[in-house]
Amino acid sequence: MENKITEINGVQLYNSFIAGAQRIFDNQTLLNKINVFPVADADTGSNLASTMLSIVNTAQPQENLKCTAVALADAALTGARGNSGIIFAQFLYGFSQEIKNEATLTVSSFAVYMQRAVKYAYDAIANPQEGTMISVIKDWANRIYQFKDSFDDFINLLLEGLKIALESLKSTTRWIAAKAKNIVDAGAKGFVVFLEGMFEYFQNGESTVTLKNNVVIESEWLDAIDHQNITFRYCTEALLTGEKLCRKNLSALIGDLGDSMVIAGSPSKMRIHIHTDQPWLVLERVQTISVVIYQKVEDMVMQNDLVSNRKNKIGILTDSTCDIPKNLLEKYQIQTVPLSIHFGKEYYLDNLTIHTDQFVNKLKNEKELPTSAQPSIVDFTNRYNYLSSHYESIVSTHMNKVLSGTVNGSRKAAEKVSEDTGKKITVVDSHSVTCGLGLTVLRMAECIENGMEHEELVRNMNQWVEKSKMWVSCMTTKYMFDCGRFRSFKSLCLQYLHIKPIVSFDETGKLGLVTASLSFKSNMNRVIKAVHKYIGENKVWNYAITHIDNIEEALNLQEQIKKITGKDALFINDGSPMLAGKVGPKTVAISVLLD
Repeated sequence: MENKITEINGVQLYNSFIAGAQRIFDNQTLLNKINVFPVADADTGSNLASTMLSIVNTAQPQENLKCTAVALADAALTGARGNSGIIFAQFLYGFSQEIKNEATLTVSSFAVYMQRAVKYAYDAIANPQEGTMISVIKDWANRIYQFKDSFDDFINLLLEGLKIALESLKSTTRWIAAKAKNIVDAGAKGFVVFLEGMFEYFQNGESTVTLKNNVVIESEWLDAIDHQNITFRYCTEALLTGEKLCRKNLSALIGDLGDSMVIAGSPSKMRIHIHTDQPWLVLERVQTISVVIYQKVEDMVMQNDLVSNRKNKIGILTDSTCDIPKNLLEKYQIQTVPLSIHFGKEYYLDNLTIHTDQFVNKLKNEKELPTSAQPSIVDFTNRYNYLSSHYESIVSTHMNKVLSGTVNGSRKAAEKVSEDTGKKITVVDSHSVTCGLGLTVLRMAECIENGMEHEELVRNMNQWVEKSKMWVSCMTTKYMFDCGRFRSFKSLCLQYLHIKPIVSFDETGKLGLVTASLSFKSNMNRVIKAVHKYIGENKVWNYAITHIDNIEEALNLQEQIKKITGKDALFINDGSPMLAGKVGPKTVAISVLLD
């Protein structure tokens, strides 16, 4: 061949990877469509594209081969998503560890290092399944190792490797991953697509690669799955940093909590992926030996239900502070975006990777007070893109804008996604939080179920804000004062005198003191009187109660309010960890929505 390539440097290695990444970007929709393993959640293409996007955005080419390989592996690990992305990142990590400090890479040394890297990829997977991506990686690496002394140029070596990779890919239809649908494994196909890009780069004699369409297409479930086939509910991922991190130790910590576990990375940075029913325990355990810098949790049951049994044409989005019980979220297919909570270096997703009881224990024992952060615009954009693929329109409502910028972030993302998709998306400030927000969301859901159209729904939502009231009875003003929500001389005095406050939102959404008592029991009596007075002769649509580690008082309050309204609360639930950090333990809140 005229453009025979016997050796490559760091820049050529980098460019060949970018060419492979471009092929992943171009084929991610196809890869999503054929994804059936370990769960048919149609995300393999998106996961691999996210991994490649991290390489494109963060890795820099260098003449030094070792530095380039390390940069590629580190970038892949940082952006890795899903089984396929993490396995690929671990394979690159193995390659970066085996490669020597040499000026150029020969055909023979390339094949040797790639073959040695296979062990790293296998070691990352708790239960490797043949007929998947890992099988094709192994077959490809073994073949180029076999022919390392038969060819003296990269083009012929990669062509031979590509041939065996294609044969290996075809054989995946016989294995557990794809036999149900007689299609090739999506992760394996993704690896072959990447190899095609690498081969074409060298074959065409390109010196640089021009990227196009390097956008991650957020996946959506394409086919319904029996819930029994989803062995664990939550797909949970995290990126960890630390010193002397060890896959064996991490596996021992979390291996009993689920399946589909993949752990990849170096002693200073590791990526974990696991399907589990207890993501809060996964994060609690890993943070005993590492710092979590990224985490993601997806409810696979909810995602599948939306595909197999979408109930209405209008989608509902809210945030984790709504405190609606899971059974009601599932009943109405309500989507939530979590806020994040930080205890020093520890970081959690509200109500997903930390529960209220865990949070209260930390609140009592940690010297440093927690902080919270609203979801990013990217978080909202991803969720709106996902929902817009399933619904004709979307209505979203969030916690009071006086307390958080959540509603503004949601609105910005909604405007962008609405412009891109043409779907109608309306964001409304609930002027409330916890059970007040939850009541508004559930009334929305009921109206949508009864056939109310989008515009009428939005008009009514603004009226419901005016027809609702919430009272929050706390043991102290300390937490509200410390977090800046109720910072005044009066608040400080109440704190030092151990007086228990009752707070509420006024018409503008501002939080203020209603009254206070020396005892919590007296406070609850005042709340009952306030509720009675507010209802008057009006008809009540419903009411809800939330509490922070105080179910007994919550139930007592329901008993008294039932005497006034003639009905049980729509729900009684734990307040979210985010709320617990702002008001403190033993708090009880009630919200009433008039008809």
